[in-house]
Formats: sequence, C-alpha cells, structure tokens
Amino acid sequence: MTNERPVDLKEFYPSDLFGYAEGLTNGELTVLKAVREALEKHVKPVINEYWEKAQFPFEAFAEVAKTGMMDSPLLFEGREGSRKPSELYNVFLYFELAKMDASIATFYTVHGGLCYNTILLGGSEEQIKHYGPKITSFEWQGCFGLTEPDHGSDIAGGLATTAEKVGDKWILNGEKRWIGGATTADILPIFARDVADNKIKCFVVPGGTKGLTAEAIPYKVALRPVQNGHITLENVEVSDDTRLVNINGFKDVSRILRATRADISHLATGMTAGSLEAALRYVTERDQFGKKVGGFQLVQEKLAIMQANSVATLGYSVRLAELQEQGRFIEENSALAKMHNALRMRETVALGREVCGGNGITLDTDVARFFADAEAIYSYEGTHEINALIVGRYLTGIGAFI
Repeated sequence: MTNERPVDLKEFYPSDLFGYAEGLTNGELTVLKAVREALEKHVKPVINEYWEKAQFPFEAFAEVAKTGMMDSPLLFEGREGSRKPSELYNVFLYFELAKMDASIATFYTVHGGLCYNTILLGGSEEQIKHYGPKITSFEWQGCFGLTEPDHGSDIAGGLATTAEKVGDKWILNGEKRWIGGATTADILPIFARDVADNKIKCFVVPGGTKGLTAEAIPYKVALRPVQNGHITLENVEVSDDTRLVNINGFKDVSRILRATRADISHLATGMTAGSLEAALRYVTERDQFGKKVGGFQLVQEKLAIMQANSVATLGYSVRLAELQEQGRFIEENSALAKMHNALRMRETVALGREVCGGNGITLDTDVARFFADAEAIYSYEGTHEINALIVGRYLTGIGAFI
C-alpha cells in the first residue's frame, strides 16, 4: 500500500494556498486529473471559436463526459451505495470545469446539478432507478424547467404554467424561459401548478413530445455557447408516471435550489481561479517598458487581490461542502456562499481583464470570456439581491421580500 498521490497538489492546484484539496481521495484526484486532461485536449482548442459563434461544443464535451465524472467507481470508494460523489469532489469538479470555461460548467450544472438533484429529491425509488443512471452516464441530457418569461425571482408565488389531470394523463400549458440546454435535452423536468389544488408539481417531459417547442434565446453577451431556451407547452400530454411524486409544493422546489445554489458558488470559485491563471499567463509573457508586465508593482498588487479572492471563495465552497456532506443543507449558508463568491468572482475577472490591458478585450487571452460570462453567473441561481435578502432575513428575523 502506498500513500503516493496521483498528482502533486501544490503543482496541480497552485492557487489553493491553504491546501483545501488535501481532503480529496486518490480516486477523486484520479478522475479530476482525467477531467482536466480531457478539457485541455478537447475543449480548450475550440472554446473561443464556439463562444464567438454561440454554439455548444457537444463533441468536445462528450470526451469530457467519458471520464466518468459523475459515475466512475473511483468516486464511490468508501461511500458505496451513495448516488452522488462527495461534496468536496463536487467543489473541485466545478473548479476544473469553470476555470476552463463558464459555459461548460453551466451546461454541467443544469444537467448534473439541477436535473439530477430534481430526480434524486423529487423522484420515487423506481423513478430514480429509471432516470438516474442515464443522467450520470450522460446517455440522456437533462435540463430544469422552472423559470418563466414573467417569473424569475418571484417564481414561488407566480408560477403560471399549469398542469391538469385528465383521466390518467396530465395536460401541461405555459411557457418557460432561460432554460439551459432546453433545445437539445432528452428529458425536461417541467414545474407546473396543478389547477386542482394550486400546488407546484414536476413532470419529466421527453424531448420531442407533441406540443413542446424550445427555441434558443439569441443575442446573449454571456455564456454564449449555452443554448438557453424559451419553451412553449401547448396541451402537452404526459402520463402520470412522469410526475415526480415527491414534489408537491414550492418547499420541495426549495430543497433542490438549496442544494444546487452551492454548485453555483463552486462555479464562481472556479471562474475566479481561471481568471487568475489566464492573467498570470499573460503578465509573465508580455513585455512592456523593457520588462515583463508581471514585474510592475501595481500589476502584482492586483494579482495578489485575485489570489486572495481565489483562496476566500474556495474556503467558502469547501466549508459549505463539508456541511452539506453532513446533511446540513441550510438556505442562508448556500445563499451567503453564492452571494460572496459571485461578488469576489466579479471583482477578480475585472482585475484579470484590467492587467491584460487592451488585449484583455479579446478572446485570445481568455480573460475577456471570463469577464463577460461572470455577469450571467452573478445573476442566475438567485440574483445578488435575492441571496442578500435571504441572509438579511436570517440576521434580522424580518423578511424583506415584497
């Protein structure tokens, strides 16, 4: 038996100055190494091209999916019987995906975060066994149909899509908007309000179902490769066995959001590290006034702030992961982590663009892509204001939501 690690942690995670990655198992590190290698080989050479033309690199991502990043047996050593890898592994998986590209990480969080958690938390044992393996193997692509054209942050009280039970069938009518991956999804969990009892329920609608249409939202300035969809449901008929039996109100939806909001805090952590790495590549290669840009005091001060933000966001993510591994899914904790990490990410990507000067507005240095994409990460899975109000309600005991 050997204690040798699959990677040198200091070299593999140079921005992890406080050694948070030390808690990863050898099996987890082996998978993460494979994920990074696949990203470097298949995604990195094409991502700027796909960002520019607003298309998702499905072929490149398929190579990353082959690493078994959701279902490799190496991830379940010592946790046999679990349906998910460890929460710490989850932090560093998002770290890897997001420091390469936010759209790749976003595509994954819709599929492996929102969709998969909807099945795990909302489905019966039979439904989990039916849908789960096809999601974790990427045989089926999933999405998450909650938000609507007129209802985003107020979806709890304003969800307008309806579901009506007619015999042994359900009839769905309404619209959904900003649904990542909707145009290519094999299964679409759709949240609708039951006209009989006014309670929110969820239905796993197969892609291509009659009456279901999904159109990509054009002209985005962030997450351009991700095909956010506008879904229209016109008398969509689904069988009763597509209804996830453990979703019977917004409290059940909140359980999903509480779990997956943490994923977005981890995604922001990865983007923070990614923008730092991209900026460092540039300033250690670029010459100005007879020396490397990285040798100037003002540049180093900005890099130091970026490094501090990287450690801070990783610290929030790891501690939140530890709590959730213990089963402590606390709303104000996930809201605080998402709020903090998105703020620090936003600051860091701006500094990264800044130290690259004029070249920082081109995709060639990568920092421009991080800079633009950060705006979407800052807003989704709860805007800054909504997460701040969740924390404010905890602090004061007074709900300030309108």
